[in-house]
Order: sequence, then structure tokens, then C-alpha cells
Amino acid sequence: MQFNLADVFETVASAVPDRIALTYEGENLSYTQLDAEANRTAHLLAQAGVTRGDHVALFLKNGIEHVTSILGLIKIRAVPINVNYRYTPAELEYIFTNSDSVAVVVELPEHQRTLAALLEACPMIRTVFVVGEIADELLTAANARTVSVVSFAEARELSPTADFDSRTGDDLYLLYTGGTTGYPKGVMWRHDDFFRKPLSGGNPYGEGTRQDLAEIASAAKEFPELSFLIAAPLMHGAALYSLFTFFTLGARVVLRRDFDPQKVVESIEKDSVQVILIVGDGMGLPLVDEMERRKGEVDLSSLFSITSGGAIWSTSVRDRMLAVKPDLLLRDNFGASESGNDGAFTIDEAGNLRMPPSPNMILVDERLNELPAGSDEIGYIARIGNVPLGYYKDEEKTARTFPTRADGTRLSVLGDMGRVEADGTIVFLGRGSQCINTGGEKVFAEEVEAALHAHPSIADALVVPAPDERMGQQVAAVIATYPGSPELTLDEVQEHCRKTLAGYKVPRSIVLVDEVKRTPAGKADYRWATTMASS
Repeated sequence: MQFNLADVFETVASAVPDRIALTYEGENLSYTQLDAEANRTAHLLAQAGVTRGDHVALFLKNGIEHVTSILGLIKIRAVPINVNYRYTPAELEYIFTNSDSVAVVVELPEHQRTLAALLEACPMIRTVFVVGEIADELLTAANARTVSVVSFAEARELSPTADFDSRTGDDLYLLYTGGTTGYPKGVMWRHDDFFRKPLSGGNPYGEGTRQDLAEIASAAKEFPELSFLIAAPLMHGAALYSLFTFFTLGARVVLRRDFDPQKVVESIEKDSVQVILIVGDGMGLPLVDEMERRKGEVDLSSLFSITSGGAIWSTSVRDRMLAVKPDLLLRDNFGASESGNDGAFTIDEAGNLRMPPSPNMILVDERLNELPAGSDEIGYIARIGNVPLGYYKDEEKTARTFPTRADGTRLSVLGDMGRVEADGTIVFLGRGSQCINTGGEKVFAEEVEAALHAHPSIADALVVPAPDERMGQQVAAVIATYPGSPELTLDEVQEHCRKTLAGYKVPRSIVLVDEVKRTPAGKADYRWATTMASS
């Protein structure tokens, strides 16, 4: 059958009505309660004129209303648009206009004021839904442009009943990329493909896709009442994938307003958290720092797994986590907004990230020819099967990232590079766009960053190319150290890196900063790092 995400959620809510679905800052909602709140939100949206196919931007931090907005929109076959709340006004204007959003859901007063200044430049926006008190500046700007402003609180008076039109697997889910290397792009997923790939067919811990809604309901009833803490913001693809995945399992999702390592560690004991989702070292480093500080003070016994996705997660950070709690199961998911969940990496003795053979992942050359197992050639990792329709309103980038081979097979080729071993295992090397060419030798930034993160004084680091007259490019590192650490020198960094890296991969220059700039989801900001390294 063809799956629709709203149908899947409603099926689970009916199957396990009394289980806790969502815990947010100490407030618990059962599946019945969350479904009712999502229905009220859906009626509020529809009452204000949002209809099937409309795009609605969610300019929100984590919160209950963020979750009910996502669910409410897909219930009425509208399309949620994830928005990075730290975007500049220019970036926000871009995403509002590029996504053709007809409405925006917003909360914080400062976000409302930013939106007020942008309304004139966003003619398609006709409604603004406000969580909490409405800012005067927003009301003034909305009146000047005849934009309706609706209080989210009005949903409380509306029906909790799910009396909506039938849906299909062809309904659209539009997921905007993080935009760390350029303006964000909207990845167009059919609901059915979204369910089968990012959500692992509703069966992330087993084999095969669920066959129908009845099987989903049965599996949810049998699934243990586990508690999953999503540390990332919901505007990030990995968090959205996890939210829907855990709801499909009938599990309990724990959300925090912001990523705060101290509160995450405290939540392990308070909410009996069993699994934590992070985004690479950007979250992993501060989290393990806090775990080490609070070891013996906070009860970590319920925690059995930490999962990462969307960014590099170094061996050194994992080893520190295991030192705190040796029985932890660490899972490093490989995936992207454009490909969904591709499986979990393993790490060999040399520190290489390895992906077991999979029929949905191959290695191709620049002409999209598949590289045979055991080839010495470095190629591009390509996904096949349930791939997105393309990028919203960008045929050129769609053709480049989602090409179709001569045999009609559609691929998702994102620039991740690797090599394929004789048994079909793919060894991940890094993102080609972050590859540094120094005197003809290729250096992948992720590998050097992982080595730097193993230094006891380094709190965070990004690696970028810097101009070099003789070699063309040199390896440069932008580094933040822990407070109170001795001043770090280039010689010390180089000596540390030579223990695990070939000489040509060792940084030739470093720039020390107070804090390495990352997105709220922990994603690297390589544009900023390049500017710092070149200054």
C-alpha cells in the first residue's frame, strides 16, 4: 500500500492511546491527547484558509505547538516548511519566498518583529499564526498589508475530532536543507517514499517495510514503551526523521526547548531516557563533557544508546562516552535530507567509517557508472530506491543531485565520497565539497576534525582549505579550546595530529577562536570557518 504520514500517526494513536507520546519541559501528552491537540491545530489552520497543498513555514523553536503544527498540517494535506530560527533576515526572506509559503507559524517576540519587517517582501504570506502574545509590530505590519493574524490559542475551542478528507502516499513533504554551504534547498519527498526511506519503512530495528496500517498498529502495541530524547531542533532533518520514526513505533519522544547539555543529562534520570539523538560532535562534545562532570551524581542507568546523524561523530568522543557508561550502544546513522536514513556506520581499527553492503547504496564515477567491488578508484556514494522527487523550483540542481541513468534508475548523489571493498562494503571518506587539494593530495576535512577532537584541550574544531602559493591549498584549522586550557600552539597541534594522520593531512595553520560557529543543530558553518582561516 501507499503510506501517508498522517494516516500512520493516527493509526498508532488509536493502537496505543494511553501511552505518553510527548514529554516537553515536564509536560506529558498521551497519544490520545497529542492527536486531539493536532486535530484542533488542523481545524485552526483550515478555518484560516490553509488548504491541501498550501505551504506553511514553521518559524519556531522546539515546543508542543511545533509538533502539533507539523501533525496538523499533514492531517489537512498541507506542507510544513522547516525554518532555521537563526537565519538572518535575508535568509528568512529567501526561504519564505522560495518555499511559496502562504502562512507562517511564529512564537518568540523577536521572531515576530523580524517577520513584521519582512512581510512587505513576502507577498504570498496571507496569514500569520502566533503562539503566545502577539507583538504590536507584527499587528501593525500585518494590517498595512492586509495579512490576517491568528492567535494559536484559538485552537483550544475547536473540535478534537479527526474529520478530514482522505489522503494519499503522493502528498508532499518539503524538507529544507541546512544551507551551510549556500542557500537552503527544499527537498521534495512523497509521503510514501518518506515513510519507506527516512523512516525505514516503520521498522528501523528490524528487516523489511511494514506492509500496511494494521501491521503498524500491531507493531506499536508490541514495541516496548521506550523514551527517546531528541536533542536536535525540529527544524533539522535528523530531528524530523526521528520524531516521525519514534511516533511510528508508539514510543515516547522527549523534547527540550534548546540543546542544553546539563538539562539533557538531568533528563536521563528525570524522564528515564533510554535513547538520545544528537548531531555529531557539535552536540556530542558538550554532552560528553557534561556526562563526565555529572557521573556518579546523576542516575544514567536507563540510558542504553546514543545515536547520531547528520554530522561527523569522532571516535574520541565515542570513547569518552563509553568510558562514562561502558554498556552504551552507539549508533552513527548515515543519511541526509536528500536521501533519508541509509543505515549505520561501523568503525574499523584504523578509524575508518564503513557501511555494510546494501542494495540501495552503490559507488559511481563521474559518469554515474557503478564501480565494481574491490576497485581502487574513489567514487561518489549514490543512493537508489525511494529517493526524493527533486529540489523545489530548481531543475538545474535537481538534475545534478538526482540524475537518471540510461537504464531509468534514479539516483541521489550528494557528493559523499568513498571506495568500495571486495565484499561490497563502502568506506566513507568525506564530503567532496569539503575536500582539500594540497599539492595533488586529497584531504577530507572530517578526518582531520576527528583527529583534532581527540586533543584534550580542544572543545571544537573545523577544518577548511586556505590558499597556499606552492601547494595550491593547505589544511587550516579553526579551533576553540576549553576554558582554562593552556594556550595551544601550532607545533602542539601538529605533533598531536601526526600520531594518527599522514603528514600531508596535518594542519599547516590554526586560528584560535572563543567559539566555533555552528547551526542550532550542531552543523558546521564552513563559510564562516573559511573566512576566519583566511583572515
